[in-house]
Amino acid sequence: MVNANEGHSDAAVNSIPSLPRNVKVLGLASLLNDIASEMIFPLLPYFLLTVLHGGPFKLGLIEGAADSVASLLKLWFGGRSDQSGRRKGYVLFGYALAAVTRPLIGVIVAPWQLLTLRVGDRLGKGIRTSPRDALIADSADPSIRGRAFGFHRAMDHLGAAIGPLLASAFLLVWPERYRTLFLLTLLPGVLVVVLLSFGLRETPPTTPPKKRLHLTLQPFDNRFRLYLLALVIFTLGNSSDAFLLVRAGELGVPIVVLPLLWSAFHVVKSSSNLLLGWAVDRFGPRRFIFLGWFVYAGIYLFFAAATKAWQVWVLFLSYALFYGLTEPAEKTLVAQLVNSEHRGLAYGWYNFAIGIATLPASLIFGAVYEAFGAWAAFGWGAALALVAGLVLAGVKGNRSSRCSV
Repeated sequence: MVNANEGHSDAAVNSIPSLPRNVKVLGLASLLNDIASEMIFPLLPYFLLTVLHGGPFKLGLIEGAADSVASLLKLWFGGRSDQSGRRKGYVLFGYALAAVTRPLIGVIVAPWQLLTLRVGDRLGKGIRTSPRDALIADSADPSIRGRAFGFHRAMDHLGAAIGPLLASAFLLVWPERYRTLFLLTLLPGVLVVVLLSFGLRETPPTTPPKKRLHLTLQPFDNRFRLYLLALVIFTLGNSSDAFLLVRAGELGVPIVVLPLLWSAFHVVKSSSNLLLGWAVDRFGPRRFIFLGWFVYAGIYLFFAAATKAWQVWVLFLSYALFYGLTEPAEKTLVAQLVNSEHRGLAYGWYNFAIGIATLPASLIFGAVYEAFGAWAAFGWGAALALVAGLVLAGVKGNRSSRCSV
């Protein structure tokens, strides 16, 4: 009897589909891309404030605009990939645009130039994101979509952990050579383009290409629309993580240590995405989103209350859990709520809902932070996370939908 049970267990394990080629290639591309991106990002607040002589409000404007300007492209190119029946070209071009614009931060002399380049970088993200998410969902078996999205985000965050370590090592050898460091990000960007050109495969369209592109919510029911509303509310309180780096500096974390803090933060984000992606497939995505938003609210309040530099390390690593809880779950829930015919458009609306609220979120947070301090700003974010959770409670679904879309 023991042997029979063991055989049944082995069969069950073997029946779990492996991650497909496209998911692995896109994961590796995200790893390399984020190595380049995160060599820069932890240093941008310091670079803006001290070298380019900007302020917290300009930081909010730059980081908010960088994502919000791209939000329309996320919607349009998601729908366009459905219409054309092809997704690879959009993914490749989006990564190539980021690879070209990112290193140019090394030659700028004014905040408006940083705004221009950050928007250019995020335009690339806007072009590639929704087609890429749809390509992952197309390539992965419905039973492992949480795992697939978890793997992709894990690789993304692993790159974000390696990038700051490389930046720290570079600055230890060549202190204050920020511009040279920024220029060197061209190298991993080029590797991404080469990898996607030869490694990524187009998936066959599930339906014939459409003659016209309609960027409407008409194909989706009220559950998906309510989900988008919850995302917008949450995002209005979810300002750029650059403000957390500002808060870390206020509490005494030295500038040379910030890349190390950022790296450790992404190590936890990577491992939690990898582990919790499996759990999303088993238990369903909604409960993980609920829990993640609750964790977010609590951590934001603790960021406001913190008084010591060592507390920043604890809070950053705890905050990383929020990403592991929500990132695989949010994208898996999109695939559950829509059919495959409109999957690219659905991810377009998902990314648009987040992107359109990003600019006001960072502007509001930056303005409140400047005018009223940390408690008011972080309290605002915590309150909206709880309100978003109440709206999400109205999104009804069942786990069986995983097998029908």
